[in-house]
Amino acid sequence: MKISIIIPTYREENNITRLVNFLNENGKDGVAEIIVADGGSDDHTLQYAADAGARAVVAAEKGRGIQMNFGAALATGDIFYFVHADVLPPPSFAADIIKAVREGYEFGRYSMKFDSRKWYLRINEFFTRFDFFVCYGGDQTLFITRELFDRSGGFTGSMHIMEDFEFTKRVRKHGRYKIFNKGALISARKYDTNSWWRVQMANKKIVSMYKKGASQEDMVRTYRAMLNYR
Repeated sequence: MKISIIIPTYREENNITRLVNFLNENGKDGVAEIIVADGGSDDHTLQYAADAGARAVVAAEKGRGIQMNFGAALATGDIFYFVHADVLPPPSFAADIIKAVREGYEFGRYSMKFDSRKWYLRINEFFTRFDFFVCYGGDQTLFITRELFDRSGGFTGSMHIMEDFEFTKRVRKHGRYKIFNKGALISARKYDTNSWWRVQMANKKIVSMYKKGASQEDMVRTYRAMLNYR
């Protein structure tokens, strides 16, 4: 039983080498391959990924769901593991995932741990231990068996925001779901230019819009307007 790791990227030259090296070092016995599915970066993301030992490919279109589906279509493993470029899973990720699948779980995620020790981020970390809809985001990484991924039809390629939430909610109906109460180390860079309160309000707004059936365009526009990025 082998894992194919799929990393969707766009302008991640500052993170991709660290991540690929980490995954290679800690997943030696369980990882079949690391696929970096890029969205057309104009920096050194692809070069650095390839230099670190990943298979670096460019999807036909930019969009996290599209890129993850593209990577999955190329993957050879029995299990797909989707990881964002600014996240480091626990070092035991390969053993954890393979053990969970052997126990009958078909997909799941980790809880989160920020790379900043600011006290208010502990609130977010705490709630990701539980099975709440607001914790279905891809920051906590996501594993799924190839069989269940194929049966579910993969990510909805037309979505540019909330694609992880929609995917998890849909697939939950068809497979056993595992939450590892070990923190995947997540970048707190969003909080460097936004207050904790502003980020929570933006997240709350987008979840509300999604549940009310708002268009992808309106959700993306609203989210970008509410948050500041460097």
